[in-house]
Amino acid sequence: MILADKIIRLRKKNGWSQEKLAEKMNVSRQAVSKWEAAQTTPDLEKILQLGNIFGVTTDYLLKDEIEDEEFIDAACETPIRKITLAEANDYIEQRKEASVKIAIATFLCILSVIPLLLLSALSELTSLHISENVAVGIGVVAIFPIVAIAVIMFIRVGFKNSHYEFLEKEAFETEYGVTGLVRDRQKAYRSTYVKYNYMGVCICVLSPAPLLCGAFTKNEFLTVILLCVTMLMAGIGAMLFIVAGVRWASMKKLLREGEYTDEGKRKSKINETVGTVYWLLTTAIYLCWSFMTNDWHITWVVWPIAGVLFVCVKLVCNLWLDKRE
Repeated sequence: MILADKIIRLRKKNGWSQEKLAEKMNVSRQAVSKWEAAQTTPDLEKILQLGNIFGVTTDYLLKDEIEDEEFIDAACETPIRKITLAEANDYIEQRKEASVKIAIATFLCILSVIPLLLLSALSELTSLHISENVAVGIGVVAIFPIVAIAVIMFIRVGFKNSHYEFLEKEAFETEYGVTGLVRDRQKAYRSTYVKYNYMGVCICVLSPAPLLCGAFTKNEFLTVILLCVTMLMAGIGAMLFIVAGVRWASMKKLLREGEYTDEGKRKSKINETVGTVYWLLTTAIYLCWSFMTNDWHITWVVWPIAGVLFVCVKLVCNLWLDKRE
C-alpha cells in the first residue's frame, strides 16, 4: 500500500493523469491503475524507471513508510538510454539483413535431411548397386557441413545483434523524430509484411499435398521424392515467415508495441513455455506411436494435425491471458 500511495502522491504532485504516467512508462493505463490500487507491484525495472521519471530515489519508493521525497542528485542520476535516429535506422537495416540470413540458415537445417532421404531411397534401386549402409553413411556425413554452415550463420547474426541486446533487457527512450521515422518505415513495409505472411501460409498449407499424393503410390522412391518436395515447400514457407517477422519485430521493438510492452513480454514467455511443452508432447506421441506400431508411413500425420491444433492452443492461451488481465 505504501508504494501505491507514493505513486499517487508523486503523480498528482506533477499534475499528471494516469494516462500521462502510463505513456511515460510505456505501459497501459490499467497497469498504472493496478499499481495505485495495490493490486499489482511494478517490477524492479519499472521501479527504477519511476524513480528516474519522478526524480526520486528507489529507496524512497521502496521504504515501508510515507516520508518526504528523497530527490536524486542530478550528478548521480543514471539516465535511461536514448535511441538516436542513426541508431534506430542502423538497427532496422541490420535486422533487415539478419532476417535473410536467419531464413537461409533455417532453410539449410530443413534441407540437410534431404540427401539422407534420397540416398536411402536410391539404395533400394538394384540398378544403382548402392548398399543401404553406404547410402546412409554418405547421407549422415552430408548433414554435418550443411548444419555447420547454418550454425555459423546463426552465430554471426547473434554477434552483430549483440550491440542492441539492451533493447530487450533495459528500459530505453527514443529521441525526437525516431518514433515518426519508425512508424513511416513500418507503414511502408506493412503491405510486404502482409503479402509474405499470406504467401507463407498458403505454401505451408499446401506443403503436405505432394506427400498425400505419394501415399497413393506403391513406388517408394517416388514417395521419398514427394516427401522431399513437401519439406522444401515447408522450408520456403518458413523463410517467408522469418524474413517478414524479423523485420516487423525490429520496428515493433523500437516502438515498444505488442509483445514488446511489459504485458506483451509476459504473454510471450507464457506462450513460449506452452509451445515448448506442446511440441515435446507431440514428438513423444509421434515416436511412441511409430516405434510401437512400426507404421512410419502413417504416423507422419501427427505433424500436420499437431500444426493445426497448435493454432487453436495458442488462441485459447491468449484468450485465457486476456481474461486473466
